[in-house]
Amino acid sequence: MPNTLNPLELIARRWQPSAAFVRRAALAAVVMAVIIVVTGGAVRLSQSGLGCSTWPKCTPDSLTPTAAMGINGLIEFGNRMLTYVLCAVVGLFIIAARARHPRRRPLTRLGWAQFWIVMSNAVVGGITVLTGLNPYIVSAHFLASTALLTVAVVTWKRAGEGDGEPRDLVARPVRQLAWLLVAASGALTVIGTVVTGAGPHAGDARKVHRIAVDWQEITQLHVDFVYVVIGLTVALWFTLRAVKAPAAPRRAVLELFVCLAAQGVIGYVQYFTGLPAIVVGLHMLGSALVWICVLRVAMSLRDRGPLPEGEPGAAAPDTHEVAGPQPAAASSR
Repeated sequence: MPNTLNPLELIARRWQPSAAFVRRAALAAVVMAVIIVVTGGAVRLSQSGLGCSTWPKCTPDSLTPTAAMGINGLIEFGNRMLTYVLCAVVGLFIIAARARHPRRRPLTRLGWAQFWIVMSNAVVGGITVLTGLNPYIVSAHFLASTALLTVAVVTWKRAGEGDGEPRDLVARPVRQLAWLLVAASGALTVIGTVVTGAGPHAGDARKVHRIAVDWQEITQLHVDFVYVVIGLTVALWFTLRAVKAPAAPRRAVLELFVCLAAQGVIGYVQYFTGLPAIVVGLHMLGSALVWICVLRVAMSLRDRGPLPEGEPGAAAPDTHEVAGPQPAAASSR
């Protein structure tokens, strides 16, 4: 009885989630990925990076923080516990995607990819503690969280569209401009981790090793890439208007521009006010939201058709998400 050994198969025989439920589960994973980024920043900004002195336990003798460790131990341990919440949300998506009929293997693969990124990043987080907040490992920890967010956003997009071959909604040069925007935004994120690794928020009140670069110079490079990303965003918007692209890609670019503008304001405020922790935390949240918007722009330029129809619980295609026969009227986001 091989099926009795496969819990996911047994669940699929007894539960038929709707397409809308699968998409909401995918969105929940995106939200949790953002929360992990923000709470990880809170650990650093509250100087709680070594609130738990070891890993996987909090202390050599205790799995949980002790009263003597104070608020820093609670913050660090609380962030660790959020990993279990994230795993639960990703697990819910995997189960829902597996139980959904017709079965869509690309969705379950994306769900498992999220799970293994979470597991690997938990190990990187442990190495971060064991190395005394080595700034290079801390940067890798943040970038792994960004990788998780990337896969979660792609999963959310795929959960709302069909499995047909991608159909381009714009010409190849326009798509290349969009991917150049993605590359520049990725470079901006990487440089941002170097700024953090060289800056004053080391993650612990004790002396912690920092990246050996001039903080002012690397910050200026970060600002320069901000202008590059803004310039590419404006160029892409005018290009989409010139080629009469569908409304959804143009709307996605406008959303990105608004997010960039807000992030720019926060960036200048934190710079001229001496990097207060709360503003830096908002900047980290803004970084995650900008990256989501950038990915949505790139993915809005192709269409995979509507969700499979004729199955129990199948949802009707969203006209805001799926391109219709008139490309100027509706498109994939």
